[in-house]
Amino acid sequence: MKNIPIPSILFFFLLQLFPMPNLKSGNLPKWVDLFNGRDLSGWVDVNTSPKTWSVKDGLLVCTGKPIGVMRSERQYENFLLHVEWRHMEAGGNSGIFAWSDAIPFGNRLPKGLEIQMLELDWVKLNTKKGKAPPPIAYVHGELFGAGGLKAIPDNPRGSRSKSLENRCKGRGEWNVYDVVCVDGVVKLSVNGKFVNGIRNSQYKKGYLCLESEGSEIHFRNLRIMELPPGILSEEQIAPLIKAP
Repeated sequence: MKNIPIPSILFFFLLQLFPMPNLKSGNLPKWVDLFNGRDLSGWVDVNTSPKTWSVKDGLLVCTGKPIGVMRSERQYENFLLHVEWRHMEAGGNSGIFAWSDAIPFGNRLPKGLEIQMLELDWVKLNTKKGKAPPPIAYVHGELFGAGGLKAIPDNPRGSRSKSLENRCKGRGEWNVYDVVCVDGVVKLSVNGKFVNGIRNSQYKKGYLCLESEGSEIHFRNLRIMELPPGILSEEQIAPLIKAP
């Protein structure tokens, strides 16, 4: 795993949270790998299959079949998330759920704040009756409450928040998401620029879920930096899942 520098905009964000005396005393939070490049330690399959997720050449590989998720072993509240991903099929669909309950619904996906990952050809392949959905809304980086989770979009497209700029690369190319998740607010940077946000999430603490949704996708350099906790009510925390 290569060492990832903190993007400058995230560094200034951290300076607001941690005064310089704290930084000098070594209290700055650290990046922690969520994927170690060797196995699936730290993750729990929810409703996919043993063949859905694997590790190849240091990459986390998802076949996309069946539709479903795997979740983090524990819940997270306030954090920075770094992930690099690439779709391997035209029109590929996937995403990451933040603050999720990791309980599948009828469409096999859970309640949570979804950070959308779509391959560029998704729009072309989902044209209906000669009318394509708006590319700015569907190509990448939408933020929305899945499974009935309530949240307020910064850039509304219905209940979803759309990216203000198309910055994703196509099939086989790596994309970088840097995500700030603090106190029910999510801000998304795509390939080095913040382009989307959503706020007032119903849940402010929950599991991370990686989504399998029909097509092969690869992940690498999946890391998290936990930030100080806030003041939460019981309703703002996704239910804990008891170990079997």
